[in-house]
Amino acid sequence: MGCCNRRCGLLAGAVFGAALAILGGILIPVGDQIIQSTVEKEAVIVPGTTAYENWISSAAFVYRQMWLFDVQNALDVVELGATPIVKERGPYTYKVRYLAKSNITAHNDAVSFLLPNGAIFEPDMSVGSEDDLVTTLNLAVAGAYSLVPKNLHFFLDHIIKSTKSSLFQRRSVREILWGYQDPILKDILGVFYPYNGTFDGYYTVNTGQDDISRVAMIERWQGESKLSFWNDTYCDTLNGTDASSFPPFVDKNKPIYFFSSDICRSVSSTFRETQDLWGIEVYRYVLPPSTFASPSINPDNKCFCTEKLVSRNCSMAGVLDVGPCRGGAPVYISLPHFLHGSDYLRQDVLGLNPSEENHFTYLDIEPITGFTLSFAKRLQVNMMYGPSKVISVLKHVKEYTVFPIVWLNEVRYIFQNRFIRYTCSGDYLGHGGKLVERKVVFLKRANPPLPSPPHPPPRGLHHNPCLPDP
Repeated sequence: MGCCNRRCGLLAGAVFGAALAILGGILIPVGDQIIQSTVEKEAVIVPGTTAYENWISSAAFVYRQMWLFDVQNALDVVELGATPIVKERGPYTYKVRYLAKSNITAHNDAVSFLLPNGAIFEPDMSVGSEDDLVTTLNLAVAGAYSLVPKNLHFFLDHIIKSTKSSLFQRRSVREILWGYQDPILKDILGVFYPYNGTFDGYYTVNTGQDDISRVAMIERWQGESKLSFWNDTYCDTLNGTDASSFPPFVDKNKPIYFFSSDICRSVSSTFRETQDLWGIEVYRYVLPPSTFASPSINPDNKCFCTEKLVSRNCSMAGVLDVGPCRGGAPVYISLPHFLHGSDYLRQDVLGLNPSEENHFTYLDIEPITGFTLSFAKRLQVNMMYGPSKVISVLKHVKEYTVFPIVWLNEVRYIFQNRFIRYTCSGDYLGHGGKLVERKVVFLKRANPPLPSPPHPPPRGLHHNPCLPDP
């Protein structure tokens, strides 16, 4: 099939969002007469293709960096009604998305699967240990404030006092992220609990076998062809892929769409610029500011506003209330440090410094194959609490406050020291006997050691088999 082996037909890359998995090889074909047919053959998600081999399991890892917000004046907030002041602590880094897809089942032109969740702490990539202590919001108090009916708040106040709890708590990084025995709920509670040993899905995606323009498009999630969180046809639409890849031959003049189970909705991403990723041309797509904009700026977001009080009659920008898909818990998702958010979000909690450079989300997509090679998914998890005349620890709170707990940067890069680069070139005998020059950039992981380049050269390549670059 041309240079090196059958893998020279595709550029295999990384995954994003709820299906983050790294592809094993990176191949870029150049030569108009061979690109389309090769990609269309090898990009379908069916056994025996390069796409399937790399799609089914990870060959490298995704890392999730976490920064927790450490409250500096917890006592003054509770006793004097002071504005909370936070200080960012991190990163605490975990290896994630290293497990292969499971329960893979084919259905005509679709395939279903589960995405296993797993996280392994990486101390060498972190500022400290998981035993580091952080003062953060009491998740049980904030959650119960919204979930317990107001006529039972007197009972909630009694439980808070009897367990010697408060609005804030001091716990280890491990406990805050992955779970601890909560004295109020008498159950395990954590920002991401449960995680290890759980699954995201089922996902059902199109294989592209009948229509390559539909490859990787999500057809069902958890067995349903649409969401059920937002009570609106538009907001409940499953639109796009899981962001690990997109249909080939990407048109940068059009937005791309993907679904993220983290935020319980589909979003669009727009082209910003062309990047050079170690000699590979990629299209950088970013989440536009309109993603979490208020409905007055982006009317499409009207159906994502499900309550009027905290959102100030749906005028709040920069946050998404995901309570409808979190059992009603007062959980809000935003960009880190409330980037693109309403000013009062950063006035209600001091110490936040949003930065477009450090806090925006992007995907780097190879346009011929549609594979996502590099990405940075940056999100912040917040919870809400508010004033109360009954709950003692909230009596001095003046406003409904969307409080930041942790922000994450889930990344995958091509690190040069982890790959060996090969360049394959030669004359390919095309249609009508015309010689077509064909060049391929070929990256493979250096660990485990690579096998020697194929020898002799495959049929059709007349000189210079794959050789390591100097």
